[in-house]
Amino acid sequence: MKIAIMQPYFLPYLGYFQLINIADKFVVYDNVQYIKRGWMNRNRYLLNNKDNYFIIPVKKFPHQQKIIKITISKKYDREKILRKFYNAYSKAPYFEETFKLLTDVIKFPSQNFFEYTLFSISRICEHLNIKTKIVISSKINYNHKLKSENKVINICNSLNGKIYINPEGGNRIYEKENFKKFKLNLKFLHTEDYKYKQFDEKTFIPKLSIVDTLMFNSKKKVKELIDNNFVLT
Repeated sequence: MKIAIMQPYFLPYLGYFQLINIADKFVVYDNVQYIKRGWMNRNRYLLNNKDNYFIIPVKKFPHQQKIIKITISKKYDREKILRKFYNAYSKAPYFEETFKLLTDVIKFPSQNFFEYTLFSISRICEHLNIKTKIVISSKINYNHKLKSENKVINICNSLNGKIYINPEGGNRIYEKENFKKFKLNLKFLHTEDYKYKQFDEKTFIPKLSIVDTLMFNSKKKVKELIDNNFVLT
């Protein structure tokens, strides 16, 4: 049983979906601290051959507030963000099918940030035929008081996991020997470099939101990148 665990991210880059796809169960944290000025509520897209940011504004909240308690601001204009994507990508080769997907995602009516982002993740997985079971962390029977590496190990054990897969940045905080003590094999997923034709053939801006990847590639090609364009170490 392969387990991966991450915070919810809104329209993240391709590597996030590689992580979901390779796992048997993908745990989404709802009961951990929301990270201010992180990437959960924002990402980059292509505008006039340059990278630009889109953001979901959230209401002010107390320090150390859990993700499930975060509320989307009333200032969030769903039509406005759709217009941003329309203006940026209307001439992209796979605009029509991707914009329909984005409309479903962005118009999802919840004001709860976790619910809204979880829907976006699930909807994109459905679009790409990713079958991994998505599990909400607060629904798992584990010791919720644990922190960091100990929390991850306890969650994996609770789900009968044998392999824990983390993005490559985790090699700075997790030690494979510590996982072995609990009969867990720790692996790191490295997304390999990839390119595709954007509007300007002379340049390629990497690691943009999955929106960009879907706008310029067929679903088959995106799924091939997800299935094959990484290494585990």
